[in-house]
Amino acid sequence: MGRDVPALVFTREDRRRYREKMHTDLEVLARMLRESGFESERPQVGLEIELNLVDDDGLPAMRNTDVLRAIADPAWSSELGRFNLEINIPPRQLTAGGPGSWEQAIRDALNHAEDRAAAVGAHLIMVGILPTLGEPDVSEAALSGDPRYRLLNEQIFAARGEDLRITVDGVERLSTYADTITPEAACTSTQFHLQVAPKEFPHYWNAAQAIAGVQIALAANSPFLFGKELWRETRIPLFEQATDTRPEEIKAQGVRPRVWFGERWITSVFDLFEENVRYFPALLPLCEDEDPQRTLDSGGVPQLGELTLHNGTIYRWNRPIYAVTDSGPHLRIENRVLPAGPTVADIIANGAFYYGLTRALVDEGRPVWTRMSFSVAEENLHTAARDGIDARLYWPGVGEVPVTELVLRRLLPLAHRGLELAGMDDPWREPLLGIIEQRCVTARNGAVWQAETVHHLEKAGVFDRREALRQMTRTYMDYMHMNAPVHTWPVD
Repeated sequence: MGRDVPALVFTREDRRRYREKMHTDLEVLARMLRESGFESERPQVGLEIELNLVDDDGLPAMRNTDVLRAIADPAWSSELGRFNLEINIPPRQLTAGGPGSWEQAIRDALNHAEDRAAAVGAHLIMVGILPTLGEPDVSEAALSGDPRYRLLNEQIFAARGEDLRITVDGVERLSTYADTITPEAACTSTQFHLQVAPKEFPHYWNAAQAIAGVQIALAANSPFLFGKELWRETRIPLFEQATDTRPEEIKAQGVRPRVWFGERWITSVFDLFEENVRYFPALLPLCEDEDPQRTLDSGGVPQLGELTLHNGTIYRWNRPIYAVTDSGPHLRIENRVLPAGPTVADIIANGAFYYGLTRALVDEGRPVWTRMSFSVAEENLHTAARDGIDARLYWPGVGEVPVTELVLRRLLPLAHRGLELAGMDDPWREPLLGIIEQRCVTARNGAVWQAETVHHLEKAGVFDRREALRQMTRTYMDYMHMNAPVHTWPVD
């Protein structure tokens, strides 16, 4: 969905032609997979971070156009809401540079952007859901000015035919309606990319699906929405509901949601793209001029524009990516389950855990996905989103156990082994995975700190929830800039 699109009205002919082009793209992709023409000699990792903008008081700042102009860096781009933006960190090999080099590069980029943003009266904050965000902040006026967002909003509501209902039962209860998709902008995430060879793709995707619940439990950082304390990672149910094109009757018929965990383990990356075409009508049926078959026949690399645009409007928690660069076409997995923040140190630790654990699981003789049902993996995701680091999750061979015990006894050793297989020696691994270990030992992550801090403020006499959230957000930002891992943050 990163490409620019014009504002227009789609005809029945547009939709028919788009569907035909997607089927052609699928045929070309299948041929490319058979002929093994993908770049995978030097696999790279990548990172995108979505951020919120606030003013000096910690309240939402609808200033992304001004901030992007001040930053003046193509690595930065707008997101759905005027209070959002995103940075795309340049891809690299996992073991490139010395210990801390990736972390330092990210901090340098964020600090530069913060300085530029402050000059126009805004500040950056990395958090799953901005705690001070209120329902009036996600009206249609808060949609970013890019035509693609307004077009997407129109198409989702045209498909749905009625307002969105957002309901979350957690510590407290939220039930409201939205007449735009702007509540989706409340969901800001960290997205890890992993380039893989076509033959290895299904194994890495299955592994990523199997550990999605564990990732969320460890890194939950979204306990508040519209002033209510809800799930530990409220971003998960909010995102699922805020882009749902299905009215209740269509849901009852079993039609798949566009924010989708999936429904089965896969044997090829083709399975995912084929499901996209088979199950989901196009939201943005924009056809490219390219004839992908002719491009491939002439020795070129097809862009598969229709297939990739369609893929960008289906929000899998682990999304397949087909892309073409100067070195040729490649495939990668976009891991989308994690919230942003709290600190760069936490983000890098989350990445080390993800990359190491998936590598180790793929290397096992009897893969975890052959011993776990797919529905259990999905149940783990929602249990983890609700309960965070206090969740009890299922894992083959041990049954249902506290996630902290599962990680300390089973998964952290595997993550160490996976990073070692990737070429990362002990002095690199220990500081990174040590953060994950201490989160489990202390049972503290961003969601726990946010909730405890608000409760502390309320007990201390700050009886207005909005004011308690504002004060907590200001303190959060101070600690975020110190870059000390969140499990070390005190509750003042």
